[in-house]
Amino acid sequence: MDGPVLVGLDGTGNSVPAVCWGVEAAAARGLPLQLLHSWSSTHWPVPLARTEAERRSHGTEVLARAQAVVEQLRPGMRAVTELVDRDAADVLAERSGTASLLVLGSRGHDALAGFLLGAVSLRILGRAQCPVVIVRGDECSSGPAPQVVVGVQEPDADDAVLDYAFTAAAAHRVGLSVVHAWAPGTVMGGLDVPAADYGADATRAADERELLCAGLARWREKFPDVQVAERALEGRTVPVLLSACARAGLLVIGRQPHRSPMPLGPVVLALLHHSGCPVAVVPRG
Repeated sequence: MDGPVLVGLDGTGNSVPAVCWGVEAAAARGLPLQLLHSWSSTHWPVPLARTEAERRSHGTEVLARAQAVVEQLRPGMRAVTELVDRDAADVLAERSGTASLLVLGSRGHDALAGFLLGAVSLRILGRAQCPVVIVRGDECSSGPAPQVVVGVQEPDADDAVLDYAFTAAAAHRVGLSVVHAWAPGTVMGGLDVPAADYGADATRAADERELLCAGLARWREKFPDVQVAERALEGRTVPVLLSACARAGLLVIGRQPHRSPMPLGPVVLALLHHSGCPVAVVPRG
């Protein structure tokens, strides 16, 4: 897709790392950059309640500061700025249909602040039609260096997830680690096999890795310049992926579309909350 990299600005310090990430993503992939802020979605404490004119003026300042960050990072890069008066989640979810990537900021890992994602971000993540990158407010990097880590369930069922992961690794010229977490009693493809009948853990791990390598063959062919490491690891998905991305610059995961009543599953929520690097959430299918 050749749509823009869209950055949603909430008007706080969380927006700066998101802008930095969006700038480098747009530059690496040769895509236009768009900055959007909804002045009507900015929530002010009661003692600091603003008039409509003041909130519009504040929104203009938010966009101007973001544009200054763009100019500082990439002199000459043009970013389209847009100030809207509609609900931020509605607008960004709608625009995600034509965007290549949506970038949002989060509060970071301040335990006193509670969950790092706000209600708006959660609503967008559950409805977005394109990949969404969540960047913490304390994140200082502006790209996925030194490597991208992607978690897969089944290579044949994770086309959208792998496509984004390989594209990001290729665009930023970094390595890609493809991680599949497996548990005793099942093999890739969903086949149930009693753990006692399967043999030693080493044999099982080798078989899982072989299946993973076979499933990635077409992606290696499509992206010959990307250095790929396949890792089939025994364990639960969340701890396996958190360990794998401990030194990564980006974790890529998939989510099931049209989930109800909760738009995001527990695995996605746990990884968003605990990951030490930015997380890209890609809708499957």
